Amino acid sequence: MRLSLVTCPVALYPATSDSEKISFNQINRKTGHRIKYAKVDATGEEVSNEDIMKGYKVDTDTYIEVSKDELENIALESTRTIDIDEFVPKSDIDPRYLIRPYYLVPDGKVGHDAFAVIRETIRNMDMVAIGRVVLTSREHIIALEPLDKGLMGTLLRYPYEVRDEKEYFDEIQDVKVTKDMLDLAKHIVTEKTAEFEPEKFEDHYEEALVELINAKRQGKTIGTKPRPKGENVVDLMDALKKSLASEAVTTKGKKPRKASAGQKEMLLPIERKSLLRKRRRRPKGLPDEEKLDNLAVPNRCHGENRLS
Repeated sequence: MRLSLVTCPVALYPATSDSEKISFNQINRKTGHRIKYAKVDATGEEVSNEDIMKGYKVDTDTYIEVSKDELENIALESTRTIDIDEFVPKSDIDPRYLIRPYYLVPDGKVGHDAFAVIRETIRNMDMVAIGRVVLTSREHIIALEPLDKGLMGTLLRYPYEVRDEKEYFDEIQDVKVTKDMLDLAKHIVTEKTAEFEPEKFEDHYEEALVELINAKRQGKTIGTKPRPKGENVVDLMDALKKSLASEAVTTKGKKPRKASAGQKEMLLPIERKSLLRKRRRRPKGLPDEEKLDNLAVPNRCHGENRLS
């Protein structure tokens, strides 16, 4: 990571993961064997990997072929450096530009001082650092902000990747909301106001999948559950009043729900559960497969590149 002449080696880790969600494989209904995919061309013939190259479609069955060497020739040089270009208020970043978060930590024993200087400068000025980073051969914009002792980097979209809202909102009718309706709606919001506590969130679909799989493992079946039907709103004011009354009843004496147990762990043996807990407490050196990328800059103290 580089801010002007201040540099430090850092490692980049994904901040989120879908690996603990239940996933399915496709299998043959008749044999129970897993489906495998073969690479075939338009003639239906299987093609070996060495005969496959990239192509950009310009017309029906017409492609511009691009070789691996040609792609390497245009590869960006700054593939292992996060260059900080500017600082902006966090409120200036449109949420539509956010893609996914990463954790940044100092890589190795050197560079902790420089890392701390950059982190605390961003924190004290209450700003977000905007930089550039290359991942999987493409350059991305990344927003850096302090998070505890480390930094969180969020990849940002380019403007051409964000659709214009006018294409979708122009046909929305201009409706005048009366003060009485707005007051009732505000009361409903007040009844539902709470602190943001992600640990209370429950993935009901994931829980249903666990229930289904566990039942099938035991030779049981789960009956079809009736789906709720939507009601046509005839009198909006009446619906708001009923909603407010309903919220007042349901929130009275309501106790906060405890977070449900990890759904995926319910299907796993105890040994595997302990391994998952160890993985959540990221040790100082993550396994190679979890370490997304090491980003390094020249180590000026030793006059050599610090590469992982």
